[in-house]
Amino acid sequence: MQMIRSPAVIGAWRSSLQETGKNIAFVPTMGALHEGHLALIREAREQADQVVLSIFVNPTQFDRSDDLKKYPRTENNDLKKCEQEKVDVVFMPTREEIYPQGFKKTVAVPEFTKVLCGASRTGHFEGVATVVLRLFEIVQPTR
Repeated sequence: MQMIRSPAVIGAWRSSLQETGKNIAFVPTMGALHEGHLALIREAREQADQVVLSIFVNPTQFDRSDDLKKYPRTENNDLKKCEQEKVDVVFMPTREEIYPQGFKKTVAVPEFTKVLCGASRTGHFEGVATVVLRLFEIVQPTR
């Protein structure tokens, strides 16, 4: 299992795989992996040659800093689970790698702003949609 923190390094890894024709499945997470995540990893393994899982606690989906600070961070446990599930690459970027200086892209999802977490957390779904787009741009999975 490889651990990659840099978008440039994961891009180079992905480019080397494209030449072989291998499929890449991607499971984006914020860590604190549980059985639901493990089921997604297993499904990804069934559908692809390589499985990439990201662990990134996304600050843009939290409207309160205390809420962000409380989010569980269980990196060692998460990595053990990834190893047990035979994840090929764990992508663990920093905030600066995901949101570099001058980053201004935002994904608007107005239909969700007044329901579920959107009703009580300002900007929650915009933050989720934006980070998922950003992660997909970096990893460029085929599944």
